[in-house]
Amino acid sequence: QVQLVESGGGLVQPGDSLRLSCAASGLSFSRYTMAWFRQSPGRGREFVAVIRRTTSATTYADSVKGRFTISSDNAKNTVYLQMDNLKPEDTAVYYCAADSSPRYTGPSAMDYWGKGTLVTVSS
Repeated sequence: QVQLVESGGGLVQPGDSLRLSCAASGLSFSRYTMAWFRQSPGRGREFVAVIRRTTSATTYADSVKGRFTISSDNAKNTVYLQMDNLKPEDTAVYYCAADSSPRYTGPSAMDYWGKGTLVTVSS
């Protein structure tokens, strides 16, 4: 059974940093493209970042570019999202997802999803 378990969320102030983790089990982690999405009240699920399985190439949403960094550790079956200089508009539930395709083609193509971790940025 495949499981993706996110952790690391919490309440922080604007300008602070957080590192989210997503531990994967039940799948061959190195064979999956991994991505982070987020969803806040009243908004749809939004793409945040992706790291592709074959090249480790990364892509970011414009709203987080330069502030967030996605990385993965195949030995630990874990993908990370380092979030720096957090802003109130980053407040959301953050989800990780796995895609068996080497290319990222959107949230509908993701094979597995975690249950999310809440990040709240507020002063």
